[in-house]
Amino acid sequence: MAILLTKETKVIVAGFTGRIGTFHAQEMLDYGTNVVGGVTPGKGGTEHLGLPVFNTIKQAIAATGATACAVFVPPPYCADAIMEAADAGIQYCVSITDGIPTQDMIKVKRYMRRYPRDQRMILTGPNCAGTITPGQAMMGIMPGHIYMPGRVGIVGRSGTLGYEAAAQMMDLGIGVSTSVGIGGDPINGSSFKDVLMHFQADENTDAVVLIGEIGGPQEAEAAQYIRDHMTKPVIAYIAGLSAPKGRRMGHAGAIVSAFGESAAEKVEILRQAGVTVAPNPSQMGNTVARVLAH
Repeated sequence: MAILLTKETKVIVAGFTGRIGTFHAQEMLDYGTNVVGGVTPGKGGTEHLGLPVFNTIKQAIAATGATACAVFVPPPYCADAIMEAADAGIQYCVSITDGIPTQDMIKVKRYMRRYPRDQRMILTGPNCAGTITPGQAMMGIMPGHIYMPGRVGIVGRSGTLGYEAAAQMMDLGIGVSTSVGIGGDPINGSSFKDVLMHFQADENTDAVVLIGEIGGPQEAEAAQYIRDHMTKPVIAYIAGLSAPKGRRMGHAGAIVSAFGESAAEKVEILRQAGVTVAPNPSQMGNTVARVLAH
């Protein structure tokens, strides 16, 4: 099965008619995703990629029954698009956009808290590769052909390392239930813990690969959840073992500013929680295979 996204999920694309939105919407369609339309303000009533275009997300939902939204809106306007999706009743939103101002994401997080938890939109990203349930549907920018359907979940801050894990696993005949990118920004919609809770509840996921990196407290929070609540094995890889303290590395959120935020500290915290940690990125697949064999 899957978490968050299946072949039945009706998906709309915000920023549908832009160059980047067009390219990735076509890729999503080619993969078999149930894309039912898109949103570009001012272009409502037209057609694009053979699908209807709407002025607002609310109009798109009313006409198509969509429950999920992939956001390819440029950074200055992206927070508004995410809040519009939350307001319109979207259940699952993936924000691919990179470069959203941190202040804007603080506003988004505060805005979403006005909804009761059971009615609150699930947001992954921004600055993420998206979510894919292999063989069923994809919302994002990942290369679909490297994901084989199976029973191991992937959750990661780095899209590229997520691709690497999936490709290594496929070479070893190990498939993926769902892969979720949570994004590399300091403030994102869903944490490792949020996604681990979904995988723990999914009867078709047998194990989870967690791909972290330096900076931020999320891996430590995930370790606590894994120790206290996870009954499924978790395999982790933490990027940035050689990163110097205080310097930003790649992702906006990848800067070490407190104890527990360096790669070595995160590895130790995860190990103490019973997580099997891959020593380097080339060993992710082998580590998963070893854990599954026990």
